[in-house]
Amino acid sequence: MFTGIIQSKGNVVEVHSSDKGVVLVFSCNDLDLSDCSIGDSIAVNGVCLTVTELKENSFTSDVSQETLNCTNFSELKKGHNVNLERSLRLNQGIDGHLVSGHIDGVGEVISIDKEGSSTRLKIKVNKDLTKYIAKKGSICINGVSLTVNSIETNIFDVNIVPHTLSWTTFGELIENSKVNIEIDIIARHIEQLISHDSNSEIDISTLGKK
Repeated sequence: MFTGIIQSKGNVVEVHSSDKGVVLVFSCNDLDLSDCSIGDSIAVNGVCLTVTELKENSFTSDVSQETLNCTNFSELKKGHNVNLERSLRLNQGIDGHLVSGHIDGVGEVISIDKEGSSTRLKIKVNKDLTKYIAKKGSICINGVSLTVNSIETNIFDVNIVPHTLSWTTFGELIENSKVNIEIDIIARHIEQLISHDSNSEIDISTLGKK
């Protein structure tokens, strides 16, 4: 589990093809890995990856073909910068919102406009995702927790403050850039509860009876 608050930018330093996907090596000079271990989770552009090899300022992860198909990782090349966040600890505050690291879809940046000191991004998503995106609700874009300003049909927009623009890879986005989208996990579970077949609901009056 993550919060959508980026802790550091990293860089893709190696890309190795495998029979099941790719193996990626990320440098992370500004991310504290002193208490990180093999098997720990790190979100890379919002994608939860497992550390398979660890060095002082870098880590390695396997990326499956399924992840390549469902994220913008298929476009990652050596030299690309990425957003990094280590997994949430129970004694850690949550400044963003609860993020699972499981990408729901890939969006496309259709416009980037300056608004005073901030930057407004308009992003187009698959129409299947729009029911989960609400005005003033939370959304995770490339691993960053953001608030939706508005949504119309399958296009929503968010504002990026100067700190976020410089601290993350958002400053490198251009029109037509592909971004990883994770909807609010609460919206996903609410839909599951509402759509659940009423005939399969548990009759609590029978619990504990033989």
